Amino acid sequence: MRKVAFLVVLLLIGAIFGLSGVRTTTAASTVSYAYSTALVEPAPGAPAIATPGSEITLVPKAGVNITKVEIVSILHGPYELETFMNGGVITAKIPEDVVPDDYFLIVHTPSGETVIPNGVYVFKEYPAVLNIAQVSDTHITSGSKIGYVCGDFFQRDIFKLEKNCSNVIPLHSAVATDSAYTYWTMNPNATLIINTGDDVDTAGDYAGYQIMLDILERTSAGGRLVINIKGNHDDPPTVFTKLIGPRYFYRIIGKFLIIGLDSRGDEGHPDMAQLEWMEKVLEEHPDKVPIVLVHHPFWYSASLGKKGGYINGTAFDNESWAEIAPHVSWYWIGGPEHTSEDIARRFLQDVEKYNIALVLSGHIHHDKTVIFIDKEGRKHWFATLTSTGAPDKETNPPSRPGRSPTWYGSNLITIYENGTVEMKPVEEMFGTVFGDFASLPVPQKFIVFRHEGSDGTAIKFINEYKPITGPLTVVVPEGAKVDPNATNITYKVLGERTIGDKHYMLLNVTVPLGTWQLVVDLEKDTKAPDLSIAYTLPSKPVPGKVIKLYVSASDNIGIRDLYAEIYDEKSGKLFAYGNTTRFPAEPASGKPTNKYFLFQIPPLEKSNYEIRVTAVDFYGNKVTKTLKLNFAPQTTTTTTTTTTTTTTSPTTTTTSTTTTTTTTTTSSTTTTTTTITTTTTTSTTTTTTTTTTTTTTSTTTPAPTTTSTTKKGTILCGPAAIVGLAIIPLLLRRRK
Repeated sequence: MRKVAFLVVLLLIGAIFGLSGVRTTTAASTVSYAYSTALVEPAPGAPAIATPGSEITLVPKAGVNITKVEIVSILHGPYELETFMNGGVITAKIPEDVVPDDYFLIVHTPSGETVIPNGVYVFKEYPAVLNIAQVSDTHITSGSKIGYVCGDFFQRDIFKLEKNCSNVIPLHSAVATDSAYTYWTMNPNATLIINTGDDVDTAGDYAGYQIMLDILERTSAGGRLVINIKGNHDDPPTVFTKLIGPRYFYRIIGKFLIIGLDSRGDEGHPDMAQLEWMEKVLEEHPDKVPIVLVHHPFWYSASLGKKGGYINGTAFDNESWAEIAPHVSWYWIGGPEHTSEDIARRFLQDVEKYNIALVLSGHIHHDKTVIFIDKEGRKHWFATLTSTGAPDKETNPPSRPGRSPTWYGSNLITIYENGTVEMKPVEEMFGTVFGDFASLPVPQKFIVFRHEGSDGTAIKFINEYKPITGPLTVVVPEGAKVDPNATNITYKVLGERTIGDKHYMLLNVTVPLGTWQLVVDLEKDTKAPDLSIAYTLPSKPVPGKVIKLYVSASDNIGIRDLYAEIYDEKSGKLFAYGNTTRFPAEPASGKPTNKYFLFQIPPLEKSNYEIRVTAVDFYGNKVTKTLKLNFAPQTTTTTTTTTTTTTTSPTTTTTSTTTTTTTTTTSSTTTTTTTITTTTTTSTTTTTTTTTTTTTTSTTTPAPTTTSTTKKGTILCGPAAIVGLAIIPLLLRRRK
């Protein structure tokens, strides 16, 4: 038994790593995307900031011999930077003729090159106003982390939403993150994107960080400056500091000083050494407008309670501090025992002393705006954002009366050279910055489903927010072109370039309200997607219980739509659960190359059902697999058999008739028949191929027994639920 359990664990581990798609370098081109192989700083989440002719500082990793440094974007460069060593660091001069853009930093060493997206951002001249697009708590995972949205509504339970919405969208944390970064890259009003922590859901999820790095690459290629700090889910920061950026740092953009702090995992606040470091940085830049980024929010409540509001006072006066302290979050003050009150008070004193204008945070997965007014009447904004990618938050409508709802959000915050802060878009939408919602519905109502296949890339846009025009980057095979016949948005190709081992195409696109698509590929796709039904949980579906149906679906470019419909064979009617008749697929991973999905089928009553799973690609090629479930009990039947026996003797013939009556009742017996039928439709010809394989299940209440045949076209009833989606590849290989 132990050996069997051990083998199951090994298989599960293998399946999980098979899904993760870990990639750090490509041996053929000796290209690394881990900035830490060459540098300590700058990094993808903490770039160097410059103007033409200025100098930047590179801190090399100990023992690394840097032979050349370049910057390149899709449209500009490459520019080789003049470098010289200065006290163990490298000073690099930005050329006078460089075109302002967000640049990949290419660091050459004897062992190859390190490609750092968002490595250097070059302004034409420093802005007098910063428009900060804040995202937070993206919680990317290489596995599955999904919430469900429909318009303004959000739920963690799909069935709660399907009762009232006809088009529920499962939103993976990686898709939500990519959608937000895509939107704020396109939005011309944003100066930069700032992520206030919890980049991934699990600190050791290397593949999850690679998904984030891919998003940063596309954002950089689109020309948008990005800064990412770490959160408690990025702790310990072993992988974060390899792929994303340092634990804490500062950057200067003209008159603005941006300081990123590390609130140290579950500690929930910086230590005193960090505060002393921050004070030193502030002392060295007295003419700057300070902006502090820290994952855990400083305030728990204010004049309007947990929704935020105003707080007046000073941390320099004991009596005033005693009135302020109850509003400080336990993360900072050290719980009810106030074990870190000295740090909390010191930080607020720094806010006053150095006139820190804006503090951005996340962590609580809810919006909260607090404006602290010091003894001199100066306003200090503390803006805490809901989660952009994580579904672990209060729902909308709330789960219980009195709870404050939220959604998948981001924000646009404006700060001026004099330290004035505004949240105009939020005020325009809600009339206040202190309500339940103090964020914008991005990605809640602007969703980008990005698919990367072997022959091209396709994107499905769902825009229920506002029409938008701006730059969009796609990673495509070299030689791929936009197919105007498969694309229904306005676009213009601005340029393309191979950087590292990826080929990028930069477009300017307009995404109106509605559902739209963009297709960039090598040739027209005439082949229908591949679709396989893997198994169900429970393995023997039961009437009145939720059924989880697992499938594999893939396409050489991408699958635009994947859904299930349920038909009652008795009535012939399409089954509806509330307002839902098309049940959406949930991805097993947020990767654009994901091909494993889950359907949650609502409880079905005793009857005969046909579940039709349909996959449609971006050219309209379609394949449907049909799964038949027979929940109907057998009817009671009476069979009468008449046997006639004739006996013949020389003198007498006797005929006797025996009647045997057999009564069969199935009050405790149910026969479930599962049938898979495949229908394939392509864009050029329509071919229907029917393959029927029946698995007969004899069920005896209360515990069914199953007899199944494994061969091509046969549904596999899965193993224990603990293996979930990770075991699908193994099951599909077993089928073959």
